[in-house]
Amino acid sequence: MSKRQAAWFFFGATALFLVVFLGMTVHSHTRFPALTNDDRIDETVMAGNEVWHRKNCINCHTLLGEGAYYAPDLTRITAHRGTAYLTAFLQDPARFYSEAEHRRLMTNPKLTEAEISELLAFLGWIDGIDNFNWPPRPILVSGGLPGTTGGTAAPAAASDDPVAQGEALFRAAPAACYACHSTAPGVAMAGPSLAGIGARASEWVTSAGYTGSATDAAGYIRESLLTPSAHLVPGTLYSASGRSFMPDNYGTVLSSEQVEQLVTYLMTLR
Repeated sequence: MSKRQAAWFFFGATALFLVVFLGMTVHSHTRFPALTNDDRIDETVMAGNEVWHRKNCINCHTLLGEGAYYAPDLTRITAHRGTAYLTAFLQDPARFYSEAEHRRLMTNPKLTEAEISELLAFLGWIDGIDNFNWPPRPILVSGGLPGTTGGTAAPAAASDDPVAQGEALFRAAPAACYACHSTAPGVAMAGPSLAGIGARASEWVTSAGYTGSATDAAGYIRESLLTPSAHLVPGTLYSASGRSFMPDNYGTVLSSEQVEQLVTYLMTLR
């Protein structure tokens, strides 16, 4: 190759890749609104962003993988926990966790009711960002015993085994029940332990104080998944103002088949 040919190759390749780069840049900018749901950014979301930084939440938590990696990643926290639980938790974290019992305790950020609403609006907007499953291994609060790992990986589910399929849903998206519930007796997280839920459901559905519409244990569990506030177990920390802390969107994020698989699995926890 002559010097002239080498020069033409260099300048031609540079121009080609410059055009490709500019094209990709323009395409990315056309995709930003859909990927970041920026149409949902309003004054409340912006105020929540200010609360996040003013209270130095990033000193312990991460968003989209960026932060201190000391406490759980909060990219999908509103989907995992629900705003009812998060509101009560931010009002008084010590109500739900004891440092002596759970070996962790979030300090009270001392937020006003308005600041809590703003912060949750900001985190709700973050939850709507298409992050392409980043970070790949976020720090999660799961239903394991203190000091143990697990709960973020789904077991392999046999295609024709509804119990295995239900357990896979329990431990991973889209249900990810393990983020809030344990299957170990006495291990309460954001939600109660589900150890023995099949037997307890049979007792609750026939109790005098039952306010739901189910007629058997399976129906009670199904009702708890789809309309969690239909019956609130008295004397627990899992509801406030007549509303369960459990997210009420499983009817939309799960198919009817997936709901039945979860019910089948949970019924085995007797």
